Amino acid sequence: MGTQTRRIVIVGGGLAGAKAAETLREEGFDGTVTLVGDEPERPYERPPLSKEYLRGETDVKPHVHPESFYADNEVELLTATPAAAIDPGASEVVLGDGRRLGYDRLLLATGAKPRRIDVPGAELDGIHYLRTLADSEAIAAAIEAAERLVVVGSGWIGAEIAASARAKGCEVTMIEMASLPLERVLGPRLGQFYLDVHRDHGIEFLPETTVERFEGEDAVERVRTRDGAVIAAQAVVVGVGAAPRTALAEAAGIRTENGVLADQRLATSAPGVFVAGDLANASHPFYGRRLRVEHWANALAQGPAAARSMLGHDVAFDEIPYFFSDQYDVGMEYAGFASSSDEVVIRGDVAEREFIAFWVSDGRVVAGMNVNTWDVNDAIRELIRTREPVDATRLADPDIAIPDLAAAATHR
Repeated sequence: MGTQTRRIVIVGGGLAGAKAAETLREEGFDGTVTLVGDEPERPYERPPLSKEYLRGETDVKPHVHPESFYADNEVELLTATPAAAIDPGASEVVLGDGRRLGYDRLLLATGAKPRRIDVPGAELDGIHYLRTLADSEAIAAAIEAAERLVVVGSGWIGAEIAASARAKGCEVTMIEMASLPLERVLGPRLGQFYLDVHRDHGIEFLPETTVERFEGEDAVERVRTRDGAVIAAQAVVVGVGAAPRTALAEAAGIRTENGVLADQRLATSAPGVFVAGDLANASHPFYGRRLRVEHWANALAQGPAAARSMLGHDVAFDEIPYFFSDQYDVGMEYAGFASSSDEVVIRGDVAEREFIAFWVSDGRVVAGMNVNTWDVNDAIRELIRTREPVDATRLADPDIAIPDLAAAATHR
């Protein structure tokens, strides 16, 4: 780290930004650290917002750090403080109230925002999106009051909210433009698995259709689909993906494309400006391409990596992507990066909902998902890292330990 780095500003008060601030102090940085967040809450983790926090199983907000952390570590925390602009030429962040924060290094960690649905009636009360703690609390109240919830989209957010609503006794209809839930991410075989799970819990699933309009006087009362179905509903949650919050970077002339572009060090095209979390579309040394990953584990690891990079450490962020999901009594972990055309090899019993799915490309494991099967994900990631061909028959054999597959592949 050069002696000129005395002021670090982090824009984005989520997990990536909070972990970056923590890491700066752990690494011995004794200059000023300012963390700027536009929400009134101090940084918190988002996965519980569609699961246990939404269901009211805990009333403890999932903050990243206790409130005392910021004062104890001399991190200036500015909540409810939007950043209005970045001035890379002057090395300043302009806040919404006109204040300017000078920086020697700047981390952008502003995350993503839910994609909005643009149909008649979309402005009616009772139509919700999930991103913030306040959103989760509003959806929880809506579920308590509603007889039926309509969930538009069956990706991870939609599927988890649907499961949480059913756990609270609410009737749920899911509307999905694809033929199966999670099909775009997991492919048809695993999409069918999740469809069966949701139907077993009483979900009405309407495939291959989209919303034509929302209807009601002041608040939503009905959802009309493009194929003519009309569903009475007292609340709607829209989960049709998220878009990276690139506006600050774009206005500052920083290169963007599906996020803020960065090298493997998480450095952007602007001198002294770095990026982490959902916003980062960074070169990934292991995959030899850019990746933008919208998951908790990526923010957890990438914030600290960006902090070290800002301090001049030799950083090459090459974590294997990882995420998890809990729906009803089905828990899963996924590691890797697969495409819909990859072969799927199953180890275990799908009917019993205890199995591992491996995605295989050119005979090599590129991703794995363990469902209600635990303490195997690290081994799956190591198997992916070997990049060695693995026999599909051995891959499907539950009597062969996953580390043995990797060892056999490496030493063959």
